[in-house]
Amino acid sequence: MKRFYFMLIAATVLAAFLIVPGMAVASDKGDAQTTVTKANMTFNSFMSDKNFTEMRKLSRSAKGIFIAPQVLKGAFVVGASGGTGVFLVREEGGKWTNPAFYTIGSVSFGFQIGGQASEVILLAMTERGVTTLLQNSVKLGADVGIAAGPYGAGAQAATANISADILAFSRSKGLYGGVSLDGAIVDVRDSLNKAYYGKPVTPTDILVKKNVSNAHADKLRASVAKISGGK
Repeated sequence: MKRFYFMLIAATVLAAFLIVPGMAVASDKGDAQTTVTKANMTFNSFMSDKNFTEMRKLSRSAKGIFIAPQVLKGAFVVGASGGTGVFLVREEGGKWTNPAFYTIGSVSFGFQIGGQASEVILLAMTERGVTTLLQNSVKLGADVGIAAGPYGAGAQAATANISADILAFSRSKGLYGGVSLDGAIVDVRDSLNKAYYGKPVTPTDILVKKNVSNAHADKLRASVAKISGGK
């Protein structure tokens, strides 16, 4: 009898080791697909918003676009708790790459309007902006220059005075400019990159070497190409 219980316990433990990792992979894959789908919705929503007309124009000369469908207020973002985003880069031929996954967060995010969550889009306007975001961890404002992107009335005039590597646009519950991203940390989300592409990959593998692809991202890539120029 004791031997039977011992074998039962051993089998249960073994099953836990076999099943739980599989569940984690499935969860990461679902999270990755959901993030890409929501990123597409967020991007199209921003670009159809009359307050971001100038952003639409600026996106046509952007070298990379980072989209975070949800950034939680005042939270240090880890894992799937909020602040996951995707980064796409414009290729030389005009196409847009498949997305690489990141988290974005900070201990003091500096929310100014009291919203619980914000949508965030970063336009990488320079090659330095793109190459900096290829690193495993980047502090915005320290490792790379960042400025709030122009929106609303007077946006066109404001654009002439902007020379930052990255322009940040945010929206929270219909309000604009609610997030200060200076000092925010952008980290690579390795688990989602692995789950989405089926093997361990780095942002360089995805965005520069283009060693992997996923047809699920085609709608997002098409949206970015349609609005921001490209194929």
